[in-house]
Amino acid sequence: MAAPQIKGDVVDTDQVLVEEKGCVRVLTLNRPRQLNALSSQMILKLLKLFTAYEKDPTAKLLIMKGKGRAFCAGSDVSAVTHSITQGHWTNGANVFWNQYILDYIIATYSKPQVSFLNGFVMGGGAGVSIHGRFRVATEKSVFAMPETALGCFPDVGASYFLSRLRGYFGEYVGLTGTRLDGAEMLACGLATHFVPSTRLDLLEESFVKLDSFDSFTVCRIIDQFSEHVLVRESSAYNRLDVIDRCFSKTTVEEILSAVEQEVVHWSSEWILTAIELLKKASPINLKVALRSIREGQTQQVGQCLVREYRMCCHILRKDFSKDFFEGCRAILVDKDRNPKWEPSRLDQIDDDMVDKYFSKVDDAGWEELKLPGGHDPNILSKI
Repeated sequence: MAAPQIKGDVVDTDQVLVEEKGCVRVLTLNRPRQLNALSSQMILKLLKLFTAYEKDPTAKLLIMKGKGRAFCAGSDVSAVTHSITQGHWTNGANVFWNQYILDYIIATYSKPQVSFLNGFVMGGGAGVSIHGRFRVATEKSVFAMPETALGCFPDVGASYFLSRLRGYFGEYVGLTGTRLDGAEMLACGLATHFVPSTRLDLLEESFVKLDSFDSFTVCRIIDQFSEHVLVRESSAYNRLDVIDRCFSKTTVEEILSAVEQEVVHWSSEWILTAIELLKKASPINLKVALRSIREGQTQQVGQCLVREYRMCCHILRKDFSKDFFEGCRAILVDKDRNPKWEPSRLDQIDDDMVDKYFSKVDDAGWEELKLPGGHDPNILSKI
């Protein structure tokens, strides 16, 4: 793999702990008080480690986990918005540039990676795990892509992995930001295995004892610790017929109307919650998110990340809306949980407004995301 083009200098940090156990490399995200939210330095260090281990013949398996009660609850967006407020929009763009490159490296990595998704797995935490080969959920797992509530759209390659879930479950998860537990993650394919949290240490020890690290062997070891778990009866995943009927609609307005019509005939906690979440989310980002997921259906992961970087830059520049900064203020800073979205209603947003998010950025200093070697050289021409 050619060295990725990163933006920034790697400073050694204890926010990512590294253990070498024979041929196994254990990377522990270590910001427990921040639920292991990815800082710029964490992203840079992970980039350095993944790139180095790709070339290191003694490193044959990577394990990623989080310290405390989260795997990784997302990116440190408060730090991103602060850096932009105090400086320039490119400060934030550089963070996402590096993060998307990391996500791409993980998605195309030649060596097995196992993520222990024990606790919160949200936003950026999904990017550094769901793209990997093995994703181990537990009874403590909580997955969500809550970006529309923050005035953004599900990124980090989410338009790739959400669009590949069964039926229209990805649209449901991406638009509402609903939370899934470990059993639901396994059922829909976001997780590859379910292992009780009390057995993760034993699973890690079993990896260290291996003398072969091909994917079949690694999978066989995880299988030995895995359990078959049933999705709870009240889960939305048990009503894929309803989800497909509603979230297959062409527009967000039609989706919301269809969900509300379902309540006329019957009601359940998950569907009432879905309506509430849709109505609280940023209207323009609901429309951007829906189109992004739909476009992701026919694109490869690299294409999705390149496109999402364009979209992200428009948001950081406040080109068409300031909702991201308003959402961060309301949810993360002031915590009044009362964002003032602009535009405030779905009917104020036409297709032309959404189209602009998918266009190249009109800035002389801006450049398309450059993925490391091995990607399709024609990737940009296909967008």
